[in-house]
Amino acid sequence: MASSVKEQVSEVLLGSSEAPQLSQHTRAIFMKHAKKDEEDGEFYLGENEFIEAVAPESEDYHKIKRYQYGILFRIADRRRTGRVTLQDWGVFENLLAKPDAEYEIAFRLFDLEGTGLVNFENFQKIYNEYKGEQSLPFNWDSEWASLYIGAKGKRHTLTYPQFSQMLRGLQGERVRQAFLFFDKNKDGYIDPEDFQRIIVETAGHKLSDHLLNNLPTLCNISAGTKISYANVRAFQNMIHQMDMVELIIRNAASKSSDGKITRTDFLNEAAKISRFNLYTPMEADILFHFAGLDEPSGRLGLQDFARVLDPSWHASHRLGSSAGELMGDVGQKVFAGSRTIMHDILESAHHFALGSLAGAFGAFMVYPIDLVKTRMQNQRSGRVGEMLYKNSLDCAKKVIKNEGFKGLYSGVLPQLVGVAPEKAIKLTVNDLVRGKFTDKQTGKIWWPWELLAGGSAGACQVVFTNPLEIVKIRLQVQGEMAKSADVPRRSAVWIMKNLGLVGLYKGASACLLRDVPFSAIYFPTYSHLKRDWFGESPTKSLGVLQMLTAGAIAGMPAAYFTTPCDVIKTRLQVEARKGETSYTGLRHAAKTIYQQEGFKAFFKGGPARILRSSPQFGFTLAGYEVLQKALPMPGHSDEGGPHGHVEPGVGLSEATAPLPYLRSRNALKILLDLDENFGRPQLPRGKTFTGIPGFGGKGLV
Repeated sequence: MASSVKEQVSEVLLGSSEAPQLSQHTRAIFMKHAKKDEEDGEFYLGENEFIEAVAPESEDYHKIKRYQYGILFRIADRRRTGRVTLQDWGVFENLLAKPDAEYEIAFRLFDLEGTGLVNFENFQKIYNEYKGEQSLPFNWDSEWASLYIGAKGKRHTLTYPQFSQMLRGLQGERVRQAFLFFDKNKDGYIDPEDFQRIIVETAGHKLSDHLLNNLPTLCNISAGTKISYANVRAFQNMIHQMDMVELIIRNAASKSSDGKITRTDFLNEAAKISRFNLYTPMEADILFHFAGLDEPSGRLGLQDFARVLDPSWHASHRLGSSAGELMGDVGQKVFAGSRTIMHDILESAHHFALGSLAGAFGAFMVYPIDLVKTRMQNQRSGRVGEMLYKNSLDCAKKVIKNEGFKGLYSGVLPQLVGVAPEKAIKLTVNDLVRGKFTDKQTGKIWWPWELLAGGSAGACQVVFTNPLEIVKIRLQVQGEMAKSADVPRRSAVWIMKNLGLVGLYKGASACLLRDVPFSAIYFPTYSHLKRDWFGESPTKSLGVLQMLTAGAIAGMPAAYFTTPCDVIKTRLQVEARKGETSYTGLRHAAKTIYQQEGFKAFFKGGPARILRSSPQFGFTLAGYEVLQKALPMPGHSDEGGPHGHVEPGVGLSEATAPLPYLRSRNALKILLDLDENFGRPQLPRGKTFTGIPGFGGKGLV
């Protein structure tokens, strides 16, 4: 009580200071990510927790990496203690709410004393700390730099407005100096590859992958194979005016009957709505050159320009952007996604369900061919009078005649049940292995790894498919003896009970020998046909007909060359009849078939396998396409092109990400104008990482 009275008197006489009251939202974000100090019980954010709080996982980080947001931790950590308290977080959040937060954040990084002034020594210290050793050189003693910071020996401090204005023009000066660096003979021209390096290092964080990957083609807008400084300056002017350029394009496209415009339409519209910005012929040429790389007609739509104007356009489309992903990169994209684990699980389950239904539909449609294939493979021609069928067509006719149309679908239920795990395992394993060995920068994979991925997928599926295969095959052939009184029809359940667990894996070695090479041939062939033959790319998606053709062609060699293994598997899994040889194993079956029936017997049912595999893929893919449109995942957008909340897909629309994150991202863009390595973990100067010791590397050397 006494102490309370004393405190009250003290407050009346001396006044009081109270910590600013933070908004509930700010406090909630902090407490969601904070951890508690074991000694003093104070909650705080370390650098990792700070990144979690300021950079939502749902955003797209392929341009500016998520870990680079850690550099903002230095600004929030005002006392340089390595931790951000609740009050520090409140100050940082308040800073982000300022209208010029982006430039003030950059300023505070270099204002080490917190005086509101930046001196050149502190600026250069921070700049050199993050500047990469292989970065393009920049001369801070140049005339341009001296105009802002003073000549060498006469450096002066920079106020916040002066510093911000210097950063505004820094990127242009970096490009100019880099051009001079590569222009060794001073003729005003550089090589396209040098131009690409300049733009990637100075503006890669702001431009689309389509633009960055095609920068060397700028030399083609005029005669010759080099790039002039005029080309570079025109390119810079265009990228600095991206928002205005897009507004002009949208206005012009809205007046076009087909939504497409020409270079003339663009310049005419620019003249109407631009009071201060006029675009030169070269600038217009550059815009239409990069937007029209895949459309030589010169009439371009919004999607063509999106690849140039939208920084978020990149090669990694979201999961489910096309039906072709069912057989391609689904697993890889799931595992590489930046969304929450729960979202990935739900999306994977959705694709699994659609793939299972589509796979069942495809299997059902070609099942009669599969039945004919099985019966042809099981037919033994060594004994006179045992030839039930002359060929596949004769087999189909006799099945319908003797067993009715239903006979063509004997054993279809186990096949439909087995489709779901087969597709799920095959696709997931193939894509997971491909994802592990794919170069993250180029998106390419060495062909032996492609074979390994496909083979691994085929090997894993045998665990689930072999039991279903043996049941299916026995149901398929029992109709041949339907007229014999002493051979009763058996159900799938009876066959499984009779075989037992070990019996269900009879012929597994042959099944393995068939499925491993099948998948090893099929998946790489399908992938290369889509990319190399049909030209699939981040900017070109294939139509259903092209995907069907690629799948059909890929299935032909995979099916035919693995027919011998399929014949052996069928013989091992079918119950031997009276008077027929019982095979004891893989080697015995192969040897007996060769001795009794000749080499041709190994390719029985080969044409039927080809006729089954190709249309089955087609029906599966078509079914998947229909189901994907009819049953989309709730909350999932299937629009083509770029995705993410940061940069709106196409157009001058409002971003939906939280404003603090948008401010943080824009601040990082300003810092990355200085050097692309800001925010990246740095190795000690003069050191390089050669790999993990004991695994072919020597660590830091």
